[in-house]
Amino acid sequence: MFYTIIGTQWGDEGKGKIVDWLASKVDTVVRFQGGNNAGHTIQINESKYKLNLLPSGIIRGKKCIIGNGVVLDPWALVDEIVKLKKQNIEISDHNLMIAENTCLILPIHKIIDEINEIERGNAGIGTTKKGIGPAYEDKVGRRSIRLCDLANEDILKRKISSLVKFHSPRLTFYNKKVDAEDLYKQLSLVAKKILPYSYPTWQYLNKLAKKNKNILFEGAQGALLDIDFGTYPYVTSSNTSSGQIFAGSGFNTRTNNKILGITKAYTTRVGSGPFPTELNDQIGDHLVEKGQEYGTVTKRKRRCGWFDINLVKQSINISGINNIVLTKLDVLDHLNEIKLCIGYQFENIQYSYLPANENLQFNVKPIYKTYPGWKESTFGLNNWDDLPLNAKKYVNSIEELLETEISIVSTGPERSQTIDRKKFLDNI
Repeated sequence: MFYTIIGTQWGDEGKGKIVDWLASKVDTVVRFQGGNNAGHTIQINESKYKLNLLPSGIIRGKKCIIGNGVVLDPWALVDEIVKLKKQNIEISDHNLMIAENTCLILPIHKIIDEINEIERGNAGIGTTKKGIGPAYEDKVGRRSIRLCDLANEDILKRKISSLVKFHSPRLTFYNKKVDAEDLYKQLSLVAKKILPYSYPTWQYLNKLAKKNKNILFEGAQGALLDIDFGTYPYVTSSNTSSGQIFAGSGFNTRTNNKILGITKAYTTRVGSGPFPTELNDQIGDHLVEKGQEYGTVTKRKRRCGWFDINLVKQSINISGINNIVLTKLDVLDHLNEIKLCIGYQFENIQYSYLPANENLQFNVKPIYKTYPGWKESTFGLNNWDDLPLNAKKYVNSIEELLETEISIVSTGPERSQTIDRKKFLDNI
């Protein structure tokens, strides 16, 4: 059996807790896209672990794989490993494998990322400036330095020279300089620390599948940041839907799967881009503070708004999601009323989905259905019957509108603060 975790919104849905729970029940955890521009926070008792590149299963001592669909900042990886070791999480080539054909993020990519954002001016897309986009551009342009290249001095020098030469006109224009020899020295040093993890991971994964082992694929960003199906161009530079697990890991099994959509009980977004249900008022501020909506990586304040049925339903359809995990229900406690966006309107036309047209994405008006709040705390509850009646009605309404089972409801960051209403986790 293989399981896939997909965030159904713009990220920050609380994937870390659910991935951690599932990771304890599977054999291997795989990261299949993105870079260190995303983060999972895992809380176990009083300890918090912040992960940007490493799959969440590393906390549980599981075999973890960084797939070829990821762009890897080797220095960020080394820093993350050092930090986790200080928290007594042991990491070695016994529990971490990195696809040998993974493309690297280099210092030059961070400079290009900054230049790109400067050139966009007021139309900036709000990147983290960690070099993820430019690294993917070089990958598609067949200029990348891959993990396996670090093992060969001649190939590495040649590729560095070619990469620096390609980018030098823009670097020179902005008075930036990257020295090829210095970059080679930096990579030679970090190579000693990360090459031991290099492996043809696609082989390992497919052997596991033949042995009927349980594998968990964890997504980094939310589905609405997908380069093809997200709110383009305000998206990440990789495919974040479930189909990417095959290209991003080399895994070949298409059957015997469960795809879980992690979905926040309201909607948040970091950075620029359309957001039809955004709340620029006291309720929006309340959601920020009650939900502690600040980015794991950037610490940026997240934009908050009402739950959007259209957007989540799109994610469900595109990724083939068959179970929903509804998180942070407790953040809505004590509100007088709660709204669900059930459609959009632009001029005289109604939409049951978010059109790809950028102008429409920014200008559609949400159509709301209003529900009474429950005015009492749900924090920490782990039994469906203990939820207030109006909270149950709200969850059931979302389930009905999405036409997808809400199997799990999260009411806090701890594992114990979870309602497994369909006994999903018990049956793994």
